[in-house]
Amino acid sequence: MRKCILILMVFVGLIQSCKNKEAVRNQNVGGALGTSYSIISITAEEMDMQQEIDSVFAVINQSLSTYIPESDISRVNSGDSTVVVDAMFKEVLQLSKMIHRETNGFFDPTVGTLVNAWGFGPERQITMDSLKVDSLLHYVGLNKVSLNQNNQVVKSNANIYLDFNSIAKGYAIDRLAAMLDANGVQNYLIEVGGELVAKGRNVIKEKSWVVGIDDPEMKINRSTRILINLNNRALASSGNYRKYRVDEASGKKYVHTVNPKTGYTQLSNTLGVTILADNCATADGYATAFMAMDLDDAFKVINENDRLEAYIVYIDENGDTQEFLTAGFKAVVVE
Repeated sequence: MRKCILILMVFVGLIQSCKNKEAVRNQNVGGALGTSYSIISITAEEMDMQQEIDSVFAVINQSLSTYIPESDISRVNSGDSTVVVDAMFKEVLQLSKMIHRETNGFFDPTVGTLVNAWGFGPERQITMDSLKVDSLLHYVGLNKVSLNQNNQVVKSNANIYLDFNSIAKGYAIDRLAAMLDANGVQNYLIEVGGELVAKGRNVIKEKSWVVGIDDPEMKINRSTRILINLNNRALASSGNYRKYRVDEASGKKYVHTVNPKTGYTQLSNTLGVTILADNCATADGYATAFMAMDLDDAFKVINENDRLEAYIVYIDENGDTQEFLTAGFKAVVVE
């Protein structure tokens, strides 16, 4: 009898042990930063992290959102030189300066003045001509912005307008990842507006996280061009295939990428850029810069930077669609 009881206890214990090891899929979805987000985490027990997620978005908005009048960056842009910026603002500015330097100035958050003028930002659109563009270029240049020892922003001209929207979304994803790491989550996939960070793997399905990259030639309906395994990396994409504005009077199409060198919206044969990097803010910044650069210049920067992997879809001189993939990017494509 005791032997039967012992066997039963061991059996029940094994069942309980297996149950404790079962993976739970948690998912949080919603809207933030002017877009949608989805956060999938796999844990041993169910976890509700919605409050922490909301808090991350709230502090990011308070620091970096140009769409909130009371945010730190909005106050800086309005001329308030007394604002003491937080560590996030400082980190984003420092990273922006590094990418600005490595892309020969093609990544430049001070291009916000021109972004607004062309009608792609939160400020009022104005009528643009060559004289207006030349005058606004005086306010462009990240070398004209610095932080003093009190972490206050110093601008060489009060009219300089900072806009971190081309890197802030990626940075927000990195902060969400840091929050999940702090909570001991080892397997997750974070997506905010198409930008992604993956850690670990999908242990429920016993495989890597698999994500799709949009086809930039599909201008109306979204369609996946390729699938990749995203393993402990960040991914960001940029493209001119959907974000554009058509002038009602002239019928001309203006794309959302503004060239900080010329001041004009960029007309490019580059359809879409996807970058893999160790963090999403870096991937976000470089993807934006490569959309503004000539293809040959973009290829040169990519080939000289072993921290990046790239996938670029472009139109060649014959009008045919071509693809460029680094060796590291090819290695993660799902066949």
